[in-house]
Amino acid sequence: MTRMRSLSFLTVAFAFMGCDEPATEVDASLARDAASAEDAGPRDAGLVDAGLVDAGDAAVAPRDAGPPMGALPPANGPLDYQLGASYPPPAGVVVLARDREARPAEGLYTICYVNGFQTQPHERAFWEREHPDLLLRDGSGALVIDPDWDEILLDVRTPERRAALATVVGGWIDGCADAGFDAIEIDNLDTYARSSGLIREDDAVAFMRLLSDRAHARGLPIAQKNSAEIVSRRAAMGTDFAVVEECNRWDECDVFTGAYGDHVYVIEYRRADFDRGCRDFPQLSIVLRDLNLVAPGSAGYVYDGC
Repeated sequence: MTRMRSLSFLTVAFAFMGCDEPATEVDASLARDAASAEDAGPRDAGLVDAGLVDAGDAAVAPRDAGPPMGALPPANGPLDYQLGASYPPPAGVVVLARDREARPAEGLYTICYVNGFQTQPHERAFWEREHPDLLLRDGSGALVIDPDWDEILLDVRTPERRAALATVVGGWIDGCADAGFDAIEIDNLDTYARSSGLIREDDAVAFMRLLSDRAHARGLPIAQKNSAEIVSRRAAMGTDFAVVEECNRWDECDVFTGAYGDHVYVIEYRRADFDRGCRDFPQLSIVLRDLNLVAPGSAGYVYDGC
């Protein structure tokens, strides 16, 4: 399911400070992750040269040769967001997001939604049975759960765990490519904000890079989802565009456009925020949806676009 923002980051500007600081631990961590990913199985590891990446993540090593990169979603293309159910999109829609278990829409640019940092509710048994060591636990050994969505956080704190998780989530990315999706959206990049300090931003950035490399190895662009406070680390994450919930509500849209230009795709859940976005950012794809993302004909269905 979609991730509604649970808090407003009031210190977005702070993320842009320190761009000229010396290299930090995440630089070496990115390189270790790439090496661990190679050990875990064949993939485009996209090694990052720690000597090129600084705290602002201004430069990264070039991507290994692979299939040609697919096009980004059309800028300002009419958008629909269909994670709760798949249905024929409203007339005029050209950009569509659907869950990885759905099928892409023929003739439309379809983004494949992957919950890459938390467990989907219906997959909890799979994770507890097959990968219990990859689930985040607190000091007492209890699973750390996102209370809003009843999803277990994945443990991305070490290169070894990130490599193992990249094998699982990377398989889903491959499935998106095989199904004919045009791009990838990885959700819950911001789990560090609700992990009680167990997960660091550096951990999330390093894991996101592994997933970006996997998508790029299949020729698919990949989106940053939310997390305005780490937009300045786009180069280290390897992301190509942004999918953002409620950036008008939280006054963050300009943060994303500053990094991704017009390739920012916005979902709002309140009419006032939607109307404001359409007025202030006419160059962006903005959609108004109901929080549960139900299909037309269902109680509570909401759709509007600009």
